Amino acid sequence: MVLRDIQLREEYRSDRNDIVAEFFIPCLSNCIEYSRCVDFISIQTLATIAMAFDNFISGKAKLRMITGHRFRISDLNIFTKLFSEKHTKGFEGMFIKNSKIQRLQDFVNNNQIELKIAIPNSEYVTNSFSERIGIFVDAEGQAIAFTGTSRESFSSQTRDFESVDVFTSWSDDTRVKRKIQDFEDLWNNRTKNVEVYDFMYAEKNNLLKYSSEWAFDV
Repeated sequence: MVLRDIQLREEYRSDRNDIVAEFFIPCLSNCIEYSRCVDFISIQTLATIAMAFDNFISGKAKLRMITGHRFRISDLNIFTKLFSEKHTKGFEGMFIKNSKIQRLQDFVNNNQIELKIAIPNSEYVTNSFSERIGIFVDAEGQAIAFTGTSRESFSSQTRDFESVDVFTSWSDDTRVKRKIQDFEDLWNNRTKNVEVYDFMYAEKNNLLKYSSEWAFDV
């Protein structure tokens, strides 16, 4: 199955749809690359996304994420271990089972997961990075782009009220290409008013901010 075989809507909205079950999971299950901009990411969410890829375990899928520079303290500690030099020790006492963390470590070591940090650098942009776009690409090169949803949380119990607008390369190619270009410009730090850094560079240069544990319910 490829992305074109999914029965898609032009819009998913919380009052009418289960956005995770109807949109995210089918797309993740049938793509080989997922590129995503989101304001906040947690370890638990990253693990959930990775495990939802049908093609991840076989080594055929890749995840690229650009996120803002705010992290929970506990999450930031694990992210730093994941993306620093080839950590192999277990992660003790965390809220995700060690087996899932170790699988994430394997994906990172295999260059299947990449994480970058976006930080506004203009007086015209306040607070933090919060662009909300995503692109799924399948083995045939077809793509689905979307805008909306503020956080990459797949929790079935607690989600924001949100909507997602969907565009496909087979019915709206111009818009999909524009979203892809927007992401690539960000990824390669070619976007005005924002600086984009590799995660470890941002961490080593103290560009990341700690957020209180209660600040996000993700």
